[in-house]
Amino acid sequence: MVQAAIDAIAWTGSLLILGWATKSASDPLGGARDLVIVCLVTWTAAVLAGAVCGLYSGRYQPATGAEMSAVLVAAGLAGLLLLGACRAGLPLVGEGQEVTCLGSLLGGLAMITLRTGAAAVRRRPRRPAPTAVKVIVFGAGSAGTQLVQRLIGQPGAQYQPVALLDDDPGKRRLRICGVRVRGGRDRLAEVAAQTGAAVMVIAIAGGCRDGQVIRELVRLAESLGLTAKVIPRVEELVAGPARIDDVRDPRITQLLGRAPVQLDLKAAADQFAGRRILVTGAGGSIGSELCRQLHRLGPASLVMLDRDESALHSVQLAIHGRALLDSDEVVLADITDASRMHEVFAQARPEIVFHTAAVKHLPLLERYPAEALKTNVTGTLNVLQAAAACGVRSFVNVSTDKAADPVSVLGTSKRLTERLTAHMAGQFPGVWVSVRFGNVLGSRGSLLGSLTAQIAAGGPVTVTHPQVARYFMTATEAVQLVLQAVAVGESGEVLVLDMGDQVRIVDLARRMAAAASRHVEIVFTGLRPGEKLTEDLLGNGEPDHRPRHPLVRQVPVPALHAGEVAGLGPLTDPDEVRAALARLAVAPEAEKPAAQHMVPGQPARAEATR
Repeated sequence: MVQAAIDAIAWTGSLLILGWATKSASDPLGGARDLVIVCLVTWTAAVLAGAVCGLYSGRYQPATGAEMSAVLVAAGLAGLLLLGACRAGLPLVGEGQEVTCLGSLLGGLAMITLRTGAAAVRRRPRRPAPTAVKVIVFGAGSAGTQLVQRLIGQPGAQYQPVALLDDDPGKRRLRICGVRVRGGRDRLAEVAAQTGAAVMVIAIAGGCRDGQVIRELVRLAESLGLTAKVIPRVEELVAGPARIDDVRDPRITQLLGRAPVQLDLKAAADQFAGRRILVTGAGGSIGSELCRQLHRLGPASLVMLDRDESALHSVQLAIHGRALLDSDEVVLADITDASRMHEVFAQARPEIVFHTAAVKHLPLLERYPAEALKTNVTGTLNVLQAAAACGVRSFVNVSTDKAADPVSVLGTSKRLTERLTAHMAGQFPGVWVSVRFGNVLGSRGSLLGSLTAQIAAGGPVTVTHPQVARYFMTATEAVQLVLQAVAVGESGEVLVLDMGDQVRIVDLARRMAAAASRHVEIVFTGLRPGEKLTEDLLGNGEPDHRPRHPLVRQVPVPALHAGEVAGLGPLTDPDEVRAALARLAVAPEAEKPAAQHMVPGQPARAEATR
């Protein structure tokens, strides 16, 4: 009620001043009794009007346009109340209704003045920390304004805004808390030299739509020797404890140069509610995230299969908050054991199967190709045959972009899984599809994890080649694609997400090294056996066909009979295994599906930069 008391005093003071100006100096109010009545009537009218307009209920941010509008309405309402009191014969200052109206204007002006002054005091510049870093804030919109106000008004702030930049010409004369907008991004070098700033904070909280802008600004800042920082995204500010002044390094998802893909999962969600679902490799990065998402969709049962007991413990704990490992939903089994697979499937009777189990580390599989044959190829065939035996209605095989024109053991083995899945599509009812992934951010054993560990150890950071580039996708995008495959995939196809441009690994390494507290050396080690300089999303002759979603390619896959794979079991010599996998990964021309989806003039293969 402090603000109500201040408003009452402001109104009373305004009316008393007006009374001294309009009545004789010898008898300004007509006595002490009249003075008491004036104060009581004025206080009642001012506080009642303010309460009706919500000025004391915390409804408005201080000194905002909304609060000022409410103050004006309250002033008008208080004036009407005072006019009513005047007509009722109560003694007020001055003579006539004109004086009362003028007093109302003065009262409203006093309320606005006091509020604006209080806000100015609260937002006055505070002394930053002695070690505060001078920063240039890019973005003079709402996010930039809030950031500058927060940093300027925070005692001991670690960052000191010294300049603003914005590409909008209409903001060139703008000042925020005394910090001036000095131009657009083209003046970054000049402003940095003038102010001595070492950091540029990109105050864009729009999130996914501004990924390309953030990427460009980060590159510009780094080219000038500045450290680039960002503020939390809107989603984080709304959903979590993040604050506008939580300045941090750009996340990799903000540097992909594209917006995270959002697929419509409403139709797909109906496919899973009340269904019996089984996930192989449930303890892996994709499998565990997939299980978490599926659990929210209300399946009748969700069986999580993995050969890693610790991984099963972790995923059950993440889903249920407990991990007793004593229920039928967790199954410890190895997909290379065919009889065990048939046993598990016969007991679970799944209607939908997501097959994510695989060995995936390219250098290891180049050295031990028989492991890729045993797990990726034979293991997948075991799962496919067990699924067919129990009559599944949907089967989704998780593949990799390395299966497009494969040159590695990983790529050829996963291409065989695509072809085996397509073979089942021609033999059994239901939907049998594959999905191809790029590098999934944050997955176990991922590139980013290796770079982070090397930087934390002080380097050196190892990169195979200056021009090597890869496609990246988030775990959320990967799971969305897997779920979408059930709804839109045609049996015998592989679904490929449009992941934007490939990202050079050396750019990521330099960016991450620049954020480290000390200099980290980058060493080029050379491409390893089986590695490509850049990856392909589509193989030679595969059409870029997107009938259901503009960001999801649906590509027919030539079938591979299971009998051809069964004959590879006795192979143990690494060279023989590599040769066999490479031979079966390429379908004879007669077996390749017709490019019935291609349109006239469309190239048969999507380039790597698409």
